[in-house]
Amino acid sequence: MAMGGQNSNRAVMAEINVTPLVDVMLVLLVIFMVTAPMMQQGVQVNLPKADTKAMTPAEETVVVSVDKSGKVFIDKAEVPAGELRNRLTTMFATRAKKEVFLKADTTVPYGEVVRTMADIKGAGIERLGMVTDPAVK
Repeated sequence: MAMGGQNSNRAVMAEINVTPLVDVMLVLLVIFMVTAPMMQQGVQVNLPKADTKAMTPAEETVVVSVDKSGKVFIDKAEVPAGELRNRLTTMFATRAKKEVFLKADTTVPYGEVVRTMADIKGAGIERLGMVTDPAVK
């Protein structure tokens, strides 16, 4: 017989209540979904339309942009003509992840885009992603 008001029929509950964890994770997900579009960086260019799966660059990736006048930018900094390869080589000398996203305006001549891609590859970049706008169906 138990004394002192203790109930010997109760077992210790060893389960974790995950409801607060799920609530916090859903709130964080909503916050990231709202703030992610605001954190895009780079130069404003008129991207070509393509019918592909959407892909957003990670925070650590480098974005090379070619605007409609043919000027080349690394993120938001303009790069003088002929300096792209040297700057990228210097930037990626110590990085393990050698990945660059290329944004080019639709009015930029194809040859200029190919020259920019050759400079990026010549700097030792292993992965080159082309950024496009989704095609409207």
